Amino acid sequence: MSDNGCGFPAPGLQSFLFKPLATVGGFEFNKVMLLALLTSILVVAFFWAAFGKAKVIPGKLQMVGEAGYDFVRRGIVYETLGKREGEKYVPLMVSLFFFVWIMNIWSVIPLAQFPVSSVFAFPVVLAVIVYVLWVSVTFKRHGFVGFFKNVTGYDKSLGGVLPLVMVIEFFSNLIVRPFTHAVRLFANMFAGHLMLVMFTVASWYLLNSWMIPAAGVSFVMTITMVLFELFVQAVQAYVFVLLACSYLQGALAEHH
Repeated sequence: MSDNGCGFPAPGLQSFLFKPLATVGGFEFNKVMLLALLTSILVVAFFWAAFGKAKVIPGKLQMVGEAGYDFVRRGIVYETLGKREGEKYVPLMVSLFFFVWIMNIWSVIPLAQFPVSSVFAFPVVLAVIVYVLWVSVTFKRHGFVGFFKNVTGYDKSLGGVLPLVMVIEFFSNLIVRPFTHAVRLFANMFAGHLMLVMFTVASWYLLNSWMIPAAGVSFVMTITMVLFELFVQAVQAYVFVLLACSYLQGALAEHH
Protein backbone atom coordinates (compact mmCIF):
# COMPACT_ATOMS: atom_id res chain seq x y z
CA MET A 1 0.00 0.00 0.00
CA SER A 2 1.18 3.51 -0.75
CA ASP A 3 1.17 6.42 1.69
CA ASN A 4 -2.17 7.68 0.39
CA GLY A 5 -3.89 4.49 1.55
CA CYS A 6 -5.46 3.56 -1.80
CA GLY A 7 -2.59 1.49 -3.16
CA PHE A 8 -2.04 3.75 -6.17
CA PRO A 9 1.71 4.32 -6.65
CA ALA A 10 1.49 8.04 -7.41
CA PRO A 11 4.48 9.28 -9.43
CA GLY A 12 6.67 11.98 -7.94
CA LEU A 13 10.29 13.06 -7.77
CA GLN A 14 11.33 9.42 -7.55
CA SER A 15 10.48 9.19 -11.27
CA PHE A 16 13.45 11.47 -11.96
CA LEU A 17 16.01 9.65 -9.82
CA PHE A 18 18.11 6.78 -11.15
CA LYS A 19 20.63 4.46 -9.57
CA PRO A 20 24.16 4.60 -10.99
CA LEU A 21 24.86 2.25 -13.88
CA ALA A 22 28.56 2.45 -13.05
CA THR A 23 30.86 4.25 -10.63
CA VAL A 24 34.41 5.18 -11.61
CA GLY A 25 36.62 7.00 -9.14
CA GLY A 26 33.65 8.37 -7.23
CA PHE A 27 31.96 9.55 -10.44
CA GLU A 28 28.52 8.06 -10.94
CA PHE A 29 27.24 7.37 -14.45
CA ASN A 30 23.47 6.91 -14.61
CA LYS A 31 20.72 6.41 -17.18
CA VAL A 32 20.24 10.13 -17.82
CA MET A 33 23.92 10.60 -18.60
CA LEU A 34 23.81 7.59 -20.91
CA LEU A 35 20.87 9.06 -22.81
CA ALA A 36 22.65 12.42 -23.08
CA LEU A 37 25.74 10.66 -24.44
CA LEU A 38 23.63 8.69 -26.91
CA THR A 39 21.98 11.96 -27.99
CA SER A 40 25.37 13.45 -28.86
CA ILE A 41 26.41 10.32 -30.74
CA LEU A 42 23.13 10.17 -32.68
CA VAL A 43 23.22 13.82 -33.74
CA VAL A 44 26.87 13.65 -34.85
CA ALA A 45 26.40 10.27 -36.56
CA PHE A 46 23.28 11.42 -38.43
CA PHE A 47 24.83 14.57 -39.88
CA TRP A 48 28.10 12.74 -40.59
CA ALA A 49 26.18 10.09 -42.52
CA ALA A 50 24.02 12.71 -44.27
CA PHE A 51 26.77 15.13 -45.28
CA GLY A 52 30.03 13.17 -44.98
CA LYS A 53 29.90 12.34 -48.67
CA ALA A 54 27.41 14.90 -49.91
CA LYS A 55 26.30 14.55 -53.52
CA VAL A 56 24.87 17.02 -56.02
CA ILE A 57 21.87 14.73 -56.36
CA PRO A 58 21.17 13.89 -52.71
CA GLY A 59 20.11 10.48 -51.46
CA LYS A 60 17.25 10.01 -49.01
CA LEU A 61 19.37 10.51 -45.89
CA GLN A 62 21.03 13.62 -47.30
CA MET A 63 17.61 15.00 -48.27
CA VAL A 64 16.35 14.53 -44.70
CA GLY A 65 19.51 16.14 -43.32
CA GLU A 66 19.23 19.07 -45.70
CA ALA A 67 15.56 19.55 -44.83
CA GLY A 68 16.34 19.65 -41.09
CA TYR A 69 19.35 21.91 -41.56
CA ASP A 70 17.44 24.25 -43.86
CA PHE A 71 14.48 24.42 -41.47
CA VAL A 72 16.67 25.79 -38.68
CA ARG A 73 18.75 27.96 -41.00
CA ARG A 74 15.90 29.64 -42.88
CA GLY A 75 13.02 29.22 -40.45
CA ILE A 76 14.83 30.40 -37.32
CA VAL A 77 18.27 31.90 -37.90
CA TYR A 78 17.65 33.86 -41.09
CA GLU A 79 14.23 35.01 -39.90
CA THR A 80 15.73 36.36 -36.67
CA LEU A 81 19.26 37.47 -37.54
CA GLY A 82 19.13 37.83 -41.29
CA LYS A 83 21.28 35.93 -43.77
CA ARG A 84 24.40 38.10 -43.54
CA GLU A 85 24.66 38.17 -39.74
CA GLY A 86 23.14 34.77 -39.08
CA GLU A 87 25.09 32.50 -41.41
CA LYS A 88 28.04 32.07 -39.03
CA TYR A 89 25.71 30.93 -36.23
CA VAL A 90 23.77 28.36 -38.26
CA PRO A 91 25.93 25.31 -37.32
CA LEU A 92 25.59 26.06 -33.60
CA MET A 93 21.84 26.63 -33.80
CA VAL A 94 21.29 23.47 -35.84
CA SER A 95 23.29 21.50 -33.27
CA LEU A 96 21.32 23.01 -30.39
CA PHE A 97 17.98 22.33 -32.06
CA PHE A 98 18.61 18.66 -32.78
CA PHE A 99 20.39 18.05 -29.49
CA VAL A 100 17.47 19.48 -27.50
CA TRP A 101 14.91 17.71 -29.68
CA ILE A 102 16.52 14.28 -29.31
CA MET A 103 17.00 14.83 -25.56
CA ASN A 104 13.27 15.51 -25.35
CA ILE A 105 12.12 12.69 -27.60
CA TRP A 106 13.69 9.98 -25.43
CA SER A 107 10.56 10.43 -23.30
CA VAL A 108 8.45 8.39 -25.72
CA ILE A 109 11.09 5.88 -26.82
CA PRO A 110 10.56 2.37 -25.33
CA LEU A 111 13.14 1.34 -22.70
CA ALA A 112 14.50 4.91 -22.51
CA GLN A 113 11.21 6.61 -21.57
CA PHE A 114 12.80 9.67 -20.01
CA PRO A 115 13.40 13.20 -21.35
CA VAL A 116 16.98 14.20 -20.54
CA SER A 117 16.04 17.88 -20.47
CA SER A 118 13.73 17.23 -17.49
CA VAL A 119 16.91 17.12 -15.40
CA PHE A 120 17.66 20.80 -14.79
CA ALA A 121 21.43 20.53 -15.17
CA PHE A 122 21.22 19.81 -18.91
CA PRO A 123 19.10 22.84 -19.91
CA VAL A 124 21.30 24.97 -17.63
CA VAL A 125 24.48 23.94 -19.46
CA LEU A 126 22.90 24.71 -22.85
CA ALA A 127 21.56 28.05 -21.58
CA VAL A 128 25.02 28.95 -20.25
CA ILE A 129 26.55 28.22 -23.68
CA VAL A 130 24.06 30.64 -25.27
CA TYR A 131 24.63 33.17 -22.48
CA VAL A 132 28.42 33.15 -22.89
CA LEU A 133 28.03 33.53 -26.65
CA TRP A 134 25.61 36.43 -26.22
CA VAL A 135 27.91 38.27 -23.77
CA SER A 136 31.01 37.75 -25.92
CA VAL A 137 29.25 38.88 -29.12
CA THR A 138 27.89 41.98 -27.38
CA PHE A 139 31.34 42.93 -26.08
CA LYS A 140 32.94 42.29 -29.45
CA ARG A 141 30.36 44.31 -31.35
CA HIS A 142 29.92 47.28 -28.99
CA GLY A 143 32.86 47.41 -26.59
CA PHE A 144 32.50 47.92 -22.85
CA VAL A 145 30.41 51.12 -22.95
CA GLY A 146 28.21 49.75 -25.71
CA PHE A 147 27.79 46.50 -23.79
CA PHE A 148 26.63 48.41 -20.73
CA LYS A 149 24.11 50.38 -22.79
CA ASN A 150 22.91 47.21 -24.49
CA VAL A 151 22.23 45.18 -21.35
CA THR A 152 20.70 48.10 -19.44
CA GLY A 153 18.40 49.31 -22.23
CA TYR A 154 19.95 52.80 -22.05
CA ASP A 155 17.70 55.34 -23.76
CA LYS A 156 17.96 59.06 -22.95
CA SER A 157 14.38 59.64 -24.09
CA LEU A 158 13.11 57.76 -21.00
CA GLY A 159 13.96 60.77 -18.85
CA GLY A 160 13.49 60.39 -15.10
CA VAL A 161 12.58 56.68 -15.18
CA LEU A 162 15.82 55.79 -16.97
CA PRO A 163 17.76 54.74 -13.80
CA LEU A 164 14.94 52.40 -12.75
CA VAL A 165 14.67 50.91 -16.24
CA MET A 166 18.43 50.40 -16.39
CA VAL A 167 18.48 48.53 -13.07
CA ILE A 168 15.56 46.30 -14.11
CA GLU A 169 17.06 45.58 -17.55
CA PHE A 170 20.50 44.88 -16.06
CA PHE A 171 19.18 42.19 -13.69
CA SER A 172 16.78 40.85 -16.30
CA ASN A 173 19.43 40.42 -18.97
CA LEU A 174 22.48 39.38 -16.96
CA ILE A 175 20.91 37.33 -14.16
CA VAL A 176 17.33 36.32 -14.95
CA ARG A 177 17.71 35.63 -18.68
CA PRO A 178 19.87 32.46 -18.55
CA PHE A 179 17.71 31.10 -15.73
CA THR A 180 14.41 31.59 -17.59
CA HIS A 181 15.96 30.25 -20.80
CA ALA A 182 16.77 26.99 -19.03
CA VAL A 183 13.55 26.83 -16.98
CA ARG A 184 11.26 27.05 -20.03
CA LEU A 185 12.71 23.86 -21.43
CA PHE A 186 13.09 22.07 -18.10
CA ALA A 187 9.61 22.86 -16.75
CA ASN A 188 7.79 21.74 -19.90
CA MET A 189 9.67 18.45 -20.11
CA PHE A 190 9.41 17.83 -16.35
CA ALA A 191 5.64 18.37 -16.32
CA GLY A 192 5.11 16.39 -19.52
CA HIS A 193 7.03 13.39 -18.23
CA LEU A 194 5.16 13.47 -14.92
CA MET A 195 1.82 13.45 -16.75
CA LEU A 196 2.91 10.56 -18.98
CA VAL A 197 4.06 8.52 -15.99
CA MET A 198 0.85 9.26 -14.10
CA PHE A 199 -1.49 8.09 -16.88
CA THR A 200 0.69 5.07 -17.69
CA VAL A 201 0.82 3.90 -14.09
CA ALA A 202 -2.88 4.66 -13.63
CA SER A 203 -3.77 2.54 -16.67
CA TRP A 204 -1.90 -0.45 -15.25
CA TYR A 205 -3.26 0.09 -11.74
CA LEU A 206 -6.89 0.36 -12.89
CA LEU A 207 -6.53 -2.63 -15.20
CA ASN A 208 -5.63 -4.75 -12.17
CA SER A 209 -8.64 -3.58 -10.17
CA TRP A 210 -12.41 -3.70 -10.56
CA MET A 211 -12.36 -0.36 -12.47
CA ILE A 212 -11.36 -1.87 -15.83
CA PRO A 213 -13.48 0.60 -17.90
CA ALA A 214 -11.59 3.46 -16.24
CA ALA A 215 -8.34 1.80 -17.32
CA GLY A 216 -9.48 2.15 -20.93
CA VAL A 217 -10.06 5.88 -20.44
CA SER A 218 -6.66 6.25 -18.80
CA PHE A 219 -5.01 4.34 -21.66
CA VAL A 220 -6.61 6.66 -24.23
CA MET A 221 -5.29 9.61 -22.23
CA THR A 222 -1.84 8.01 -22.25
CA ILE A 223 -1.87 7.78 -26.05
CA THR A 224 -3.16 11.36 -26.27
CA MET A 225 -0.39 12.56 -23.97
CA VAL A 226 2.25 10.76 -26.04
CA LEU A 227 1.05 12.49 -29.21
CA PHE A 228 0.85 15.82 -27.42
CA GLU A 229 4.35 15.34 -26.01
CA LEU A 230 5.73 14.66 -29.49
CA PHE A 231 4.42 18.07 -30.49
CA VAL A 232 5.69 19.81 -27.35
CA GLN A 233 9.14 18.23 -27.67
CA ALA A 234 9.64 19.73 -31.12
CA VAL A 235 8.15 23.07 -30.08
CA GLN A 236 10.47 23.34 -27.07
CA ALA A 237 13.52 22.69 -29.25
CA TYR A 238 12.26 25.39 -31.63
CA VAL A 239 11.60 27.87 -28.82
CA PHE A 240 14.99 27.27 -27.19
CA VAL A 241 16.84 28.03 -30.44
CA LEU A 242 14.50 30.92 -31.30
CA LEU A 243 15.27 32.56 -27.96
CA ALA A 244 19.00 32.00 -28.48
CA CYS A 245 18.75 33.77 -31.83
CA SER A 246 16.68 36.60 -30.38
CA TYR A 247 19.36 37.18 -27.72
CA LEU A 248 22.01 37.34 -30.45
CA GLN A 249 19.82 39.73 -32.41
CA GLY A 250 19.84 42.05 -29.41
CA ALA A 251 23.62 41.71 -29.12
CA LEU A 252 24.11 42.65 -32.78
CA ALA A 253 21.63 45.53 -32.78
CA GLU A 254 22.97 49.06 -32.80
CA HIS A 255 22.22 51.17 -29.70
CA HIS A 256 22.58 54.91 -29.64
